Amino acid sequence: MAFFRGLFFLSNCVALYNAASVGDCPGYSASNVVTTDGGLTADLKLAGTACNVYGYDVDPLTLEVQYQTDTRLHVRIHDSAQQAYEVPEQVVPRPSQTGSSADASDLQFTYNTDPFTFAVTRKSSQETIFNTSFANLIFESQYLRLQTSLPDGPHLYGLGEHTDSFELPTEAYTRTLWSRDAYEIPPGTNLYGNHPIYFENRGGQTHGVFLLNSNGMDIKIDRGENGQFLEYNTIGGIIDLYFLAGPGPVDVAQQYSQVVGTPAMMPYWGLGFHQCRYGYRDVYEVAGVVSNYSEAGIPLETMWTDIDYMDARKVFTLDPDRYPLEKVRELVTYLHDHDQHYIVMVDPAVAYQNYTAFQNGVDQGIFLTNADGSVYQGVVWPGVTAFPDWFNPNTQAYWNGEFDSFFSADSGVDIDALWIDMNEASNFCTYPCDDPEGYAEANGFPPTPPDVRASSPIYLPGFPSDFQPSKRAPVTPIGLPNRDLLNPSYQIMNAAGALSNKTIDTDLIHAGSSPYAEYDTHNLYGTMMSSASRTAMLSRRPSLRPMIITRSTFAGAGRDVGHWLGDNAATWDDYRISIAEQIAFAGIYQVMMVGSDVCGYAMNTTENLCSRWAMLGAFSTFYRNHAEAGKMPQEFYNWPDSVAVAAKTAIDIRYRMLDYIYTAMHAQSVDGTPTLNPLWFLYPSDAGTYGIDTQFFFGDAVLVSPVIDEDATSVSIYLPDDVFYDWYTQAPVQGSGATIDLTSIGFTTIPLHIRGGTIIPLRSQSANTTTAVRNNGFTVLVAPGRDGNAAGSLYLDDGVSLQQGATSDITFSYTNGTFSMSGDMGYDMGDVGIDSVVVLGQTSEVKNANVQGKSVSGGDVKYNSTSGAVTVNVNKGLGAGFEVSIR
Repeated sequence: MAFFRGLFFLSNCVALYNAASVGDCPGYSASNVVTTDGGLTADLKLAGTACNVYGYDVDPLTLEVQYQTDTRLHVRIHDSAQQAYEVPEQVVPRPSQTGSSADASDLQFTYNTDPFTFAVTRKSSQETIFNTSFANLIFESQYLRLQTSLPDGPHLYGLGEHTDSFELPTEAYTRTLWSRDAYEIPPGTNLYGNHPIYFENRGGQTHGVFLLNSNGMDIKIDRGENGQFLEYNTIGGIIDLYFLAGPGPVDVAQQYSQVVGTPAMMPYWGLGFHQCRYGYRDVYEVAGVVSNYSEAGIPLETMWTDIDYMDARKVFTLDPDRYPLEKVRELVTYLHDHDQHYIVMVDPAVAYQNYTAFQNGVDQGIFLTNADGSVYQGVVWPGVTAFPDWFNPNTQAYWNGEFDSFFSADSGVDIDALWIDMNEASNFCTYPCDDPEGYAEANGFPPTPPDVRASSPIYLPGFPSDFQPSKRAPVTPIGLPNRDLLNPSYQIMNAAGALSNKTIDTDLIHAGSSPYAEYDTHNLYGTMMSSASRTAMLSRRPSLRPMIITRSTFAGAGRDVGHWLGDNAATWDDYRISIAEQIAFAGIYQVMMVGSDVCGYAMNTTENLCSRWAMLGAFSTFYRNHAEAGKMPQEFYNWPDSVAVAAKTAIDIRYRMLDYIYTAMHAQSVDGTPTLNPLWFLYPSDAGTYGIDTQFFFGDAVLVSPVIDEDATSVSIYLPDDVFYDWYTQAPVQGSGATIDLTSIGFTTIPLHIRGGTIIPLRSQSANTTTAVRNNGFTVLVAPGRDGNAAGSLYLDDGVSLQQGATSDITFSYTNGTFSMSGDMGYDMGDVGIDSVVVLGQTSEVKNANVQGKSVSGGDVKYNSTSGAVTVNVNKGLGAGFEVSIR
């Protein structure tokens, strides 16, 4: 439907017409400015004749400015009548306001009254970080424009999921935010995730700007007659900006986490290696993969199954012939008995057929409906489908019920975590989808047999009300009136075309006390499904941390889920871009469990590409091999002399580092400190790092520098002006803020360096499962910085519980040749303790050491004259006050 009954005009609404350009828009003038210690408010009135370019100009507006913390400034511009749609708090809860003041804040808000413009300045550096003075504000019913000037050659990062360079282009560049099913993740297009936050680095100081707006938008970065600029062009909502002062990039990351929430802590076992493929023909093939990994000696933590397990691709079903319940349960039992895990996929779309999951949804009224009360139909994997309405107050109970039943530990498929796909939401049917059944049949989806088709309640014109199917009364959606919810005048650069193409129709109205239009909330669908699924997983396992990996995300999604980087391709380009994507999600968007489909999903991989990717993937927080149906198998064991060797090597390193990266993840879950870091996060004043997106830090200590070119055995890497240590030789390498060439890099290795000044807790040995790893002792690796000192930490808990009974938060330090540890040692590790302390970079031979004040020497102190590393065997438990000194 193109418009809704019951819409009414604003009193000052004028006739709609298209002006020549947005340059005719007069902007606003400010009046009635009220200033307080904590901010200011003002009225904004049109400063001239309305231009009505893409709707009607809204008048009056209200300006609200709040100094929320000493490093966070909040600026809202909204319609004074407060009818415009805003992102619901149930999706993005607003941050707490500790109540700073203009005097205390490091950010200063200034403005001009006529035309109204504003600027934000960092007081400590006297640099203006946001300045709207070169373009008038436009606030229309279906178009908002806000432009800020930028310095020449800005260093910008973020602005949602994309496969462009990590450092954003600065001329003729448009980032479009509109979730879509983006097969093979093409560059220059909108993909699955929408995060309207950018970081800008200016000469070593960084700030962040977050626009809390879920409407479709184009964000343009370009040069104009007034110089460089960034411009927001949205098709609805309000201007809701959070400015983050930094001044360092890690500071901005932490400040952003205070706005959207810190990411959920994941289970320890989730850091293990995962295997999946679309196209496992039956449960026996899945079991065969588990067996083959074991035979090959490659640790496999978790086995996944794509939609193959479903009966005719219907969610919450099992194929009775290929995946019979008793055999699936037997597989899961086998995995659990071997300390392994099992995950399956769940899509949002429910088959429009006469089966339990659909009928339960109809009975509870939880599906999106058309205006006549009939269930909205699209086409996804099972054919014609219905879509849950996550705003409907009944949907959570429905979702909990389906999870409790189908994933029952006693009688169903006892999954350990969840995989969500297609939640943009994807709809295969081309808009307008007037005949879903016909489209499904014409495009190769098996027609639904008549005896299992669901009845379709359709409004019957002319019949009395008591003869009609359930029909909702006409609903006026939240938002400004008189909007075209299907074809707004301003067309964002959606790669799928029309807003509703290949997704849910944007004129659908969600149920609930606040009837939102899909037009406004499209970008929230995936995150709302993620949140509902986390609640459903907790419903069936209340005491355990849920691990959920999703495809579509919005700002704040990391509070509930992790993310895999979608349906990439087995190409060297996608291998390279996966680095930029994962550091954007973990470092900027606060989605810390993230990784790509290792070896590539679409297309056939190659032996060398899979070898390189098997090693690169080991330094993602989420590590999974996944491939498309119909393509060559790419399980690591298929190449026993190359890929399998690379995988075993990489997994051995990864598993020894599990507690190190788990500690980093815990820190991010507490305060937003990134788990994965681009180089400039740790060296913000080094201009040589600003454009690097093929190297990154795993945690804050391990520099990963993969070979990036096809079939190459060399790579040029950048080392900042600092001391590093080669992971393999333990020898020091002096960085000088320049590139160095590494050569003769075989396909079963990946260059790694330890940053000086850090201490890394390593397990002394790897193992076949993460459970077994936790039984091994620690080797503490000390990498002194140029000043001879180093620091690190270790967090320990049981690895799975939502609420921990006891934890250990341990601090390591190394000063003047003495290693010591302190902190809270509450978690009982049993007999597991520190096996040895390794101190790198010693320039003269070390023969003796003191362990807890007692001298040790001989075989307990080993000096490597080639690398300068000293190993001291200690065999001690983890306890406060523990010291090791070398001399």
